[in-house]
Amino acid sequence: MKTAITTLEVVLAVLVVITVLLQTPKSSGLGGTIGGGTDMGGGYRTRRGLEKGLFRASIWLTVAFALVAIVQIRVG
Repeated sequence: MKTAITTLEVVLAVLVVITVLLQTPKSSGLGGTIGGGTDMGGGYRTRRGLEKGLFRASIWLTVAFALVAIVQIRVG
């Protein structure tokens, strides 16, 4: 049982990392990463299509990861 929970937690952790990294940041590119982004539009954008799906998937995967971590603490 512990092995299955640990494996599930590792898989969820990898999926969370992938979904977060695939999301488009507010300021794209290297300049936006450092802090010199050229986005002067206030920062709010509506998520649509794949971006919206990735955002929701990252939330659900994070919640699932937290729940599995709690179960692992209780079991182990």
